[in-house]
Amino acid sequence: MTLQDTNAGSTVHPPRKRRLSLRRFLVGGRIGDLGRFPRYLAFALLGGTLIWAPITGYLRTAPLTFKSSTSLILPGSGASASMNLNGIGQASSYANSAFSSNSVSPTETYKRLIGADRILEAAAQSMGFTRQAFGKPRINLVDQTSLIHVEIIGGSAEDAQARGDALLTAFFAELDALRSDEQMTREDSGLAAIDDYRSSVAATREDISRLQQETGLISAEHYDAIVESTRRLENRVQDLSATLDEKTQSVAALEASLGIPAKAAAATLKLFADAEFNALTNEVGVQAAALAKARSQFGEGHPTVQSASAAHRAATAAVLRQAVAVTGLDAAQLETLDLAPAGARADLLAQLVRMEAERSGAVREHATLSMRLTREQTRQENLAAAAARLQDLQRDFSVAEAVFATAIARTQSTKSDVYASYPLVQVLENPSLPDRASSPNRKLAIAAGLAATLMMLLGLLLGWMRSVIIGRLVGTPVAPLARDARQATA
Repeated sequence: MTLQDTNAGSTVHPPRKRRLSLRRFLVGGRIGDLGRFPRYLAFALLGGTLIWAPITGYLRTAPLTFKSSTSLILPGSGASASMNLNGIGQASSYANSAFSSNSVSPTETYKRLIGADRILEAAAQSMGFTRQAFGKPRINLVDQTSLIHVEIIGGSAEDAQARGDALLTAFFAELDALRSDEQMTREDSGLAAIDDYRSSVAATREDISRLQQETGLISAEHYDAIVESTRRLENRVQDLSATLDEKTQSVAALEASLGIPAKAAAATLKLFADAEFNALTNEVGVQAAALAKARSQFGEGHPTVQSASAAHRAATAAVLRQAVAVTGLDAAQLETLDLAPAGARADLLAQLVRMEAERSGAVREHATLSMRLTREQTRQENLAAAAARLQDLQRDFSVAEAVFATAIARTQSTKSDVYASYPLVQVLENPSLPDRASSPNRKLAIAAGLAATLMMLLGLLLGWMRSVIIGRLVGTPVAPLARDARQATA
């Protein structure tokens, strides 16, 4: 056999290129087929580059930032104040707890207020920054508490802390401004009401003064005193009238017993109290005795009897003249006098005169008090309507004055209630001074890169083993492609 025959007997086929099969792309090849390794290695290098290039660039170029944190707390208790002015009124104020309303959350309100543009603008201006350069704080509310957690970043630890302090200062300044504005608004509205109350008090006081000048009444108590005085005066007049009736009856009974009027009894006592009259009366008695003796001895025409009779007449005439001079009565009236007031009769005459004097005094007093009672009753009737009007005016004045004083007291008490609309907030933790930068976080970036690399490698491993995994999932082993394998071997 020649070499040519040998070459002819062994036919050599030229190698054919491997064709890309859809089935092979989806199912994959054998696990031990190392021909696929270069492709997987290229994918791994490309994926690692895509993962670590951005991370490395971020860590090298990102500026350092520091985060300062602070905490605020809102006390949950309310506040109350009460002021009682004796004889004027009472003023009280009560501020509910900031958390007593379910419709309004003070923590949410303060969260929005801290992040307000004007507060951030004020804080930025205090540090010489622009609003954009200052940044925006991160505000978190701690659940089930009244805590507000605020975080703000800066280029350095001191800068972050200073920004936190500036933010708190601007926040508390704005709170003070809001509270002051609220108080001024309330005070302005309260001053308008106080002016109305003051005008009402002045008008009522003017009406009272005019009524007092017209009637002379000072107050309703003054009219009550007048009524009480009139009542006592009426009782006194009634008692005096009864006493007068009693004295009149007593005088009348004694006059009837003595048979002489009280005026005559007084004249009798006055007359017999005169010494000259008594001497003349004794002289009349002597002359009467001499006349009787002469008549017993001589006749009427006898000179002795005539002389005694003339002496007796002269003595009697002298007695009458003296009686007229002493009593001021005429001769006819003198006949009513009791010319024998000796012994107990004289005492009865004196008692009659005394009782008549008391009765006369009672009559005079009764007349005077009756006239006074009439005047007081007339005055009381005239002042009744004025007293009722004055009482109404004084009651209106008391009410207006109490309302006026209470309004002033309430206005003053509300000045101490500065936390009614904007509750009290306190700094629980001052802005912290961070000890390390918060960004960029190298550990977190490296951990993220490692996790991404691990997941990429896991994905490539799953792609390498997908043939076996798919076969197990469908329950039928996927046979290797013999032709593709022979072609790969050839």
